[in-house]
Amino acid sequence: MALTKETVVDKIEVLEMGQVQVRTATRVKEDGAVLSSSFHRHVVVPSVKTGDTWGDTDISGEDARVQAVANATWTDSVKTAYQEMVDAQSSEE
Repeated sequence: MALTKETVVDKIEVLEMGQVQVRTATRVKEDGAVLSSSFHRHVVVPSVKTGDTWGDTDISGEDARVQAVANATWTDSVKTAYQEMVDAQSSEE
């Protein structure tokens, strides 16, 4: 009876403004059969703002598949649209 624990990125979704939502599953298995699962989600955004300056998001720590989706999705126009949305929301506050 061997218990194992695995953590895998099991879902990658691209949201309307280019954000990439990542779901990570943690599974506890006994002899290959899943005994329990839990999930964690996080969102990776196309750009980050420091002060008044926008920069590219560092995705080097993300799963290789998440990096591939982000690199394919985050065109200059997607980044600009995301930045404009965030700036518009912050001016409303």
